[in-house]
Amino acid sequence: MQSPAPARGRRFPLAAQVLLGLILGFAVGLALPALGDTAMRAGIAIAEPVGALFVNAIRMTVIPLVVASLVVAVATAPDPRVVGAIGGRSIAFFLGIVLAGAAFAALLAPPLLALSPMGADAATALRGSTATATVAPAATPTIGQWIVDLVPANPFKAASDGAMLPLIVFALSLGFALPRIARVRGEPVIRFFEGISDAMILVVRWVLAFAPLGVFALAVPLASRAGGSAAGALVSYVVVSAALMVAFALLVLYPLAAIGGRVSPARFTRGCLPPQAVAFGSRSSLAALPAMIESARDRLALPPAITGFFLPLSTATFRAGSAVQQTVAVIFAAHLFGVGLGAAQLATVAVTVALTTFGIPAIPGGSILVLAPVLVAAHVPAEAVGVLLALDTVPDMFRTTVNVTGHMSVAAVLGRGTRAIVAEGT
Repeated sequence: MQSPAPARGRRFPLAAQVLLGLILGFAVGLALPALGDTAMRAGIAIAEPVGALFVNAIRMTVIPLVVASLVVAVATAPDPRVVGAIGGRSIAFFLGIVLAGAAFAALLAPPLLALSPMGADAATALRGSTATATVAPAATPTIGQWIVDLVPANPFKAASDGAMLPLIVFALSLGFALPRIARVRGEPVIRFFEGISDAMILVVRWVLAFAPLGVFALAVPLASRAGGSAAGALVSYVVVSAALMVAFALLVLYPLAAIGGRVSPARFTRGCLPPQAVAFGSRSSLAALPAMIESARDRLALPPAITGFFLPLSTATFRAGSAVQQTVAVIFAAHLFGVGLGAAQLATVAVTVALTTFGIPAIPGGSILVLAPVLVAAHVPAEAVGVLLALDTVPDMFRTTVNVTGHMSVAAVLGRGTRAIVAEGT
């Protein structure tokens, strides 16, 4: 499959442009309240549609890109062992990393949060905020229903609903079937999906040219509304969440790529920066997927089986940052509602978090929407979801960035193994 050539001659890297847009957006957003309520509302009213338009423009390419990439990757795989080996090893890495992330947070979050004790007045105010920031807990499906839902009765409805896992099952089935029908019928369909994939990557490049403006527009209302209102225990929650996620990435994910994937830290950092910038600004792993595919292919030189098969699969199922941050959120909520968590309860929280991360939708705030079962497992009132949702913007930016780092880290490791499998078969 041939992809459109990358843009040449860019003197100012996209990651730097996006970072500048983010900084300027925060500066403008923080300045707006000083100009009065009318100016602040007008600024937000202008910025919000632009930010939403940018995110929607990227996300409109994701479903056709994921489906087309998976179909082509499976249908054109030179050796079926490659797909099988990647799938099996992926599951092992995913489980190991989310369990490690949850355990990491369960050990470190309690003493760190205790450094900023919550006063009675602050706790009362936060509990009261649940009345205006409630969210309906998502129903937790049974294991049997979850398995049934993996096979879409209507793939087009699954695409309309944004149900990624059923779409992946459909795409994999189609990709396995196409090479096994008559060549005169299968090859035109494969070429069709190759064209869809190439076209979507080109559209993404057009959209990413406006990323600095889009990230600026996303940052303005965030800074205007958050301002300096967060204090005390709220600040400690946000800071501890961000710090532990960054620490986990630096201590686990970057070394994993360097040691397991044999990618130099400098090269891996350069490869991660573009998708990390999109993830931080958009708070969506799906929105960052096109940038991940481009970086993995062009900067890390990973094989097509990784860029076309693994990265879409990883984006739909794997949440390294969520495993850390959700654990911090549950511990903070327990502190807020006066629920003591012993060693056994913390272990239960860690395991529950690790399992629920596989059902998180790759959208802004997706982790909070599936947090209710974890809170119930820790015997924390479900009303805590309201407080966590109100505080989630900044943690979600870091969480999504670490999620993307996890995708790239495991991709680097599996890319090395995939080359070895292909070499053995030649």
